[in-house]
Parts: sequence; C-alpha cells; structure tokens
Amino acid sequence: MRSPIISLALSAAFTLPLLAQDKADDLDTRARALVTALTKDDFKAAAKDFDDTMKKVLPPAKLEETWKALRGQVGAFQKVTGVRREKKDKYEFVIVTCQFEKAALDARVVFDADKQIAGLFFAPAASAEYKTPAYVKRDAFDDTEVKVGTAEWVLPGTLSKPKGTGPFAAVVLVHGSGPNDRDETLGPNRPFRDLAWGLASRGIAVLRYEKRTREHGTKLAKIKDLTVKEEVTDDALAAVKLLQRTPGIDPKKVFVLGHSLGAMLAPRIGEQDPSIAGLILLGAPTRPLEDLILEQLTYLVALNQVPMRSLDAIREQVARVKDPKLSPDTPDSDLPLGMPAPYWLALRPYKPAEVAVKLKQPLLILQGERDYQVTMTDFAGWKKALTDRKNVELKSYPKLNHLFMEGVGKSKPEEYQKVGSVSPEVIEDIGGWVKKQ
Repeated sequence: MRSPIISLALSAAFTLPLLAQDKADDLDTRARALVTALTKDDFKAAAKDFDDTMKKVLPPAKLEETWKALRGQVGAFQKVTGVRREKKDKYEFVIVTCQFEKAALDARVVFDADKQIAGLFFAPAASAEYKTPAYVKRDAFDDTEVKVGTAEWVLPGTLSKPKGTGPFAAVVLVHGSGPNDRDETLGPNRPFRDLAWGLASRGIAVLRYEKRTREHGTKLAKIKDLTVKEEVTDDALAAVKLLQRTPGIDPKKVFVLGHSLGAMLAPRIGEQDPSIAGLILLGAPTRPLEDLILEQLTYLVALNQVPMRSLDAIREQVARVKDPKLSPDTPDSDLPLGMPAPYWLALRPYKPAEVAVKLKQPLLILQGERDYQVTMTDFAGWKKALTDRKNVELKSYPKLNHLFMEGVGKSKPEEYQKVGSVSPEVIEDIGGWVKKQ
C-alpha cells in the first residue's frame, strides 16, 4: 500500500514509499541515513533519489507534511535506540527504532532484491512490556500456528483453542486500519492478544492473523486499484472458512469480531457469508472514513498534538474525496493520507448501518465513551439504525478508549503508549454473548 488509511492516532503507522540510493552495500547505514535526513527536515535531499512514480506520490512538500504530522503527534525526535533486520520473501527490512518525545517508533525501511528502498513504514516500536491480564488462564487453552488464505496472499496466524474435544464456538478477529500484526500491537499493548487469550480462557476459540498490509505491504503497493476487499474482507472470509473446517470447532458457531475499520466492514463480511453465526463490532464507524479522519485531526489540533496546517491540507483532501468528479486517476498525494482514488470510490456506496439492518445474524455493538477516533456519534448512528431489530445488543463503557482500555480525562495518542489491557468487563460481555447465541 502506498500509505496507511488512517493517522498515527488510530493505527500508529505512516507509510512513505521511497527509492534507494545507488549504493547498496550497507543497508543498516543507509536506513539510518534516511531517518537522519528526515530528522534534519531536509526533505529535498530525502526525495532526490525517488523514481518517477514516487516523485509523483511523495514530492518533497508531501513528505514534509507527512513527517511533520507524525512528529506533531509523537513529539520531537530524540535518538536512534537500535537497528535490527527481518527478511520476508525477497525483501530485507531494516528496522530503525527511534525515540521521540512521546513515543518510540520503529522505522521499517524496506529493501528489494536490487537493494533499492521500496518503502518506509513508521509504527509503534515493538515492546517487551506486554503484561498478561489477570483474566487469562494460560493453562486453559493452547496456541497453534496456522495459515490463513492461500497462494501469494497467505498469512501467518494463531489459533487459541480451549483444551478439550469441543466442539467450541470460535471468533475471527479483524483488524483496524494500518499494517497491524496479529495482536494489533500498539506500543506495549496487544488488544487482540487480550481478546484471544481472554475468550479462550472462557471456552471460546479465537483466530487472529497478520494483516495483509503488514505481511505483504510491498506487493500491495503495486495494486493501483486497491480497495478494502483486498485489504480486509477477503482475508476475514478466508479465516472464517478455515475455522469452519478445523477439527474441534463448531462450524455453525463461527463469529466475526471487527475493531475500528474491521468493525465498519463487519456488516459487509456478514452479508457476503450468511453462514457466519454473528458479528461483534468494537469501535465501529457509521460515518464515512474520510469524515472520521478529519474529525480525529481536528481533535488533535485542539490538543496541540498536530499543527494547524496539517488540518488545512486534510480538509482539501477530504473535499476531493467527496467531489462527484473524483477520478480513478486522481493522484494519491491529493487524497487523505495518500490512499489511491479507487479505494475511496469503492467505499462511497457502502453504508455500514444500512447493510446491518438487512442482516439476519445477531449483532453485538460495543463502544468506549472516551474514544475520540470513533465516537459516541457513531454509536448513536448504530442505535438509530437498528432500533427495530430484535437480535441486536448495544453497550457503551464510560471509562474506555478506542482500545477498550480504561483511562481518565480526554483520551490522547500518548495514552496508547501506557501499559494496559482490554477491560475484563468487555471480555465477559463478549464471552457471555457468544455463549448465548
């Protein structure tokens, strides 16, 4: 993907596609040099080796806008604290861990087989601080590695399955925006691991997997007409089918739990596969995605988290998304966070609540009242749309944020860098609801 579909505040990830320098001998040094150029605000130098496509997608002015928006949320750059390597297929990843004032981020610099830089992803730094919640009974279930999907898009995943013969009800976890891992890691927090282990401790199997934009992000960058089908729904449907044929799983009791973008798309997933037993929506938007991006940025500007000029730029980009004359050929750089025009065009006709009204599957819709990314306005939208449906439950939690973790006062991005866990009340509510169906 050329860019993630939401700001650091939601997915904690920016994607800046870059081309390499000619020198290809020391990838670590080159990755550090790229980060250094950005920290010195030398955007012309950073962009001088872009190929023709990247010069169009990410000219120096756009690079400056993206970098400064990121820095506005995580504070001033302080230092590089480490460098490590990963390899996937023909790509080498050099991960440069950077300490900013408010958070540590991993700059993932992607080198292709020709030693050219194919991409740059900023995401919360991997942390060893994960704390297993008290509600997890680690001896009550086993984790097994699985593969979701087939062929070029196969994804590694983990099935947390209660001990015993079953058959067990099961839940597929569907990520929010950005290149998430199977735990939906954000700083020291692993909300999907909390959900998986918490529910498995209560006799419900849970499948989570690496998101396609993380596992195959560089390949996805080559898809010019990328939509949420390739990003989200295809893999969620494949995960459902995998569970339905897994020994010990009740094929008639496979549920889908979506968070944020995954929750927004859950009605579409349920519509495409009526065999799904029910849908669980956590922090689910009812409004257009571009409106949420603008609202989030407005909120962060008010908290002095993001500079005002970033808000002006997003307003212009959102206006282009809403323009009836939006063309598939509109440059990515003219649209919110660099996502291609076909992505936005494909989302236009989709109204999550209207689709949900027509579904027969039961729905559980949960919302954190301190969530500034998907707000109580969206929750009210679900209530209004589904008022006549009998098999729908809705609940909001006064103290919870977008990760369904407890806090006080106004929620801010730095809150996600504090160690926390998905609320035990949420685990109990989801587990109880699944067992009732």
